[in-house]
Amino acid sequence: MRPDIYLIYLLLRLFGLLPLRWLQGCGALLGRLALRRGGKMARYTAVNLSIVKPELDERAQAKLVREAMIEGGKSITEIVKIWGSGAERALDLVREVRGEALFDAALASGKGVIIAAPHLGCWELLNYWLCRKTPMAILYRPPRIAAVEALLRKVRGALAPEQVRAEGAGVRTLYKRLAAGGTVGILPDQKPRAGEGEFAPFFGREAMTMVLLPRLAARTGATVLFAFAERLPRGEGYRIHFQPAPEGLDDAELPRACAALNRGVESCVDLAFAQYQWHYKRYSADNRPSPY
Repeated sequence: MRPDIYLIYLLLRLFGLLPLRWLQGCGALLGRLALRRGGKMARYTAVNLSIVKPELDERAQAKLVREAMIEGGKSITEIVKIWGSGAERALDLVREVRGEALFDAALASGKGVIIAAPHLGCWELLNYWLCRKTPMAILYRPPRIAAVEALLRKVRGALAPEQVRAEGAGVRTLYKRLAAGGTVGILPDQKPRAGEGEFAPFFGREAMTMVLLPRLAARTGATVLFAFAERLPRGEGYRIHFQPAPEGLDDAELPRACAALNRGVESCVDLAFAQYQWHYKRYSADNRPSPY
């Protein structure tokens, strides 16, 4: 590990001693400041929420944007606690798990499990919880700074998932793991690369949607579950949710399967609306005008 990256690790360990409520309070302040500054994060959030909640008047829209920015700030600062505490201590922050029986049944079936984890709540804590239950591989794109990978391995420790790159060899690894009855995790709302997606409705407007997850489900017969870790108020911890996949997600017709995939994401978002990563450019696509 590079010296500068190791220094970051030591700082995470130090500030990870702070109470979660304090760290999330700092994040809430960060979100308010970002909103006041009016940069890209605030602009993208406002555009997305105007698309998904067109029925709201200007005042209600502004209130929702403020809530989303505050939650977005918390998602940045709470990672200090999640990474800095160590995986096992971070898992002490999980207060409740809803739908755990769905996950246990899927594991017991031996058919493989695909966890669809949207950009919602604290997905890094969800990774810890899943990896404590069973070995897991996650599909990811390497960080821009290669040295950060060493930091991620260090902070995740024994509960680190196998990281599989989103490329040919990595996708084959996912198929093999599922065929053997294993578990894989995918961000279902990650915008796919050109030629690797289909347009499907997402909160009433078409968005480029990945086809990999539906194809994995169709070809392997694996159980698909949607999951996320909801942030509880006042730094009280987290509530993990599992939900079954909507009907049609494994359909051979990709537009129908992708529409089901997005409905699954929507059902999760509706449970913790402001905690979704609304500053993500979900509605941009290379061959269509961007609303941003």
